[in-house]
Amino acid sequence: MKSSNDMKKSAFAFVALMGVVSLFSDMTHEGASSIIGAYLSLAGASAAAIGFISGLGECIGYSLRLLTGYLTDRSKHYWEITIAGYIIDCAAIVALALVPKNGWIWACMLIVIQRMGKAIKKPAKDTLISFAASQTGTGKSFAIQEFLDQIGAFLGPVILFFVLYIKKGGDLYSSYVLCFAILGIPAMITIALLFTARRHYPEPENFEPPADESAPAFRMNRSFILYIVAISFFAAGFVDFSLVTMHTIKTALIPADTVSLIYAGAMAVDAFAALFFGWLYDKYGIRVLMLSALMSAPAAFFIFYLSARWALFLGVALWGVGMGAQESILKAAVTEIVPKQNRSSGFGIFQTAFGICWFLGSWLLGILYDFSPPGLVIFSAVMQLIAVPIFWLSYKGGGFRKA
Repeated sequence: MKSSNDMKKSAFAFVALMGVVSLFSDMTHEGASSIIGAYLSLAGASAAAIGFISGLGECIGYSLRLLTGYLTDRSKHYWEITIAGYIIDCAAIVALALVPKNGWIWACMLIVIQRMGKAIKKPAKDTLISFAASQTGTGKSFAIQEFLDQIGAFLGPVILFFVLYIKKGGDLYSSYVLCFAILGIPAMITIALLFTARRHYPEPENFEPPADESAPAFRMNRSFILYIVAISFFAAGFVDFSLVTMHTIKTALIPADTVSLIYAGAMAVDAFAALFFGWLYDKYGIRVLMLSALMSAPAAFFIFYLSARWALFLGVALWGVGMGAQESILKAAVTEIVPKQNRSSGFGIFQTAFGICWFLGSWLLGILYDFSPPGLVIFSAVMQLIAVPIFWLSYKGGGFRKA
């Protein structure tokens, strides 16, 4: 029987190892995300087709989590489902290197499959992390995950930037094909590390005390419902970065061939913001979510309303703060509200609500961009600010620890 100290060390090692898995995984799919729009265009897809498939992929990728979370809770096959999702996710990206020229329909199918792989793995993987987080602190654990995750999200686009720079002057489509092939390296490392983690930690659920089987089944209590409402408003007002990059190119605030570096910079801010807010969350609880929403709310004002390079950089930094909170302490809060035996379902509900509202909000923000840029700024800020008092009501509902 491990001592309490040994258990905490083992749990921290597991969290760190899974964070390295996320690093290489994000290096793979965020690297792909930084070039996928241009790649689809070269493969023959229209702007309408790119917009449709991007929205469809995200919608499927999030809404499917409601089902995969439920199935994970029912089966308790956390590792098997996590590994299956990662394999589908990584393989679909690398397979883009095999798509023939003008084969944009095949490429679009692979993008949807990749999102499905992500939907399969996310509730199960987040549940595995939540078990260890009971030993190491929920905020800290998900913050470490997000920090390493975003280091990968930073490195992936940067590596591809240099690949494209070296290949400058050649056939651009062939250069993108090479990029996807190169992403096969971190993809294979991801899967290898995943099997290593499973071998060393076959039952992460043992990090957390057994669930009370006599306790009533989890229901959508007041705190959880209010929390879902709050994150839905937050998501609806949170601008998708594709809109940021489009605006940046349209206004020519920075050279077009350096736009991927703006995304990399946002990922770097995201990483460090996640660590900072994760540490704060373990000290002050859900109130930190209110602070992060207040900080990210003015991002659209600086990016879309002020036509200055300094404002763009400041807005992107505030966007990174919001993303860091979204990927770390939002998950930590679910761990606190939802009991162990139902946690994958809780993550599935959370991720589905967030994803659908983000998709619908991004769609409306895109429409507002064309017809009323000030309306975009107002809508983005108001939606995120509305979330703040609802987070507070959720906190007062009794489902959270009172930090």
